Amino acid sequence: MRLFDRIFVLVGSIALALPAVAVTSQNAVTQEQVAAALSSAGMDTRADQVVFLTNVVATASAPALKIESTEYWSDQVVRVRLSCVKPQECLPFFVAVRGSQAQAVPPAITAPSSAGISRVKPDSIFFAMRSGAHVTLLLEGVHVHIQLPVVCLENGAIGQTIRVASLDHRLTYVAQVNDNRTLRGQLQ
Repeated sequence: MRLFDRIFVLVGSIALALPAVAVTSQNAVTQEQVAAALSSAGMDTRADQVVFLTNVVATASAPALKIESTEYWSDQVVRVRLSCVKPQECLPFFVAVRGSQAQAVPPAITAPSSAGISRVKPDSIFFAMRSGAHVTLLLEGVHVHIQLPVVCLENGAIGQTIRVASLDHRLTYVAQVNDNRTLRGQLQ
């Protein structure tokens, strides 16, 4: 029985010591860190414009962040997907950026800056307009300028030509994406 007691004590002390070794520290990612990452990527952002959609933690106290993608949610809100440059430091996460100057930036490959912040190009193209969005179509002729409310039938990036329909879907038009709220077309 003595040998059994010694083995039990030895195994018990090892079991108690292991969880203490496996614990890693978690640091909250701050609005300031996200705003700095967005600003260095060309999206002028203040910390008070950043809204976390969930709690975000990292194993590093100041992880280098990269922008995965951006997309418009509304006139004044852009949703941004970020991740850590070193994947083991944090999981990818989303933030919303509020404000009148909030503009989605098309992601592009860039070299890491001195702060260690970089962007990567996502697999999909950046769309200024989404299918189903209600926008304004500006039709121009020789002496006529018409503004029509329409619904996008296709996704489109700025400069692309897409199909749109009247709100009752009786008429369809082909027009060029001007920005995230307007399209331009020509009258024949």
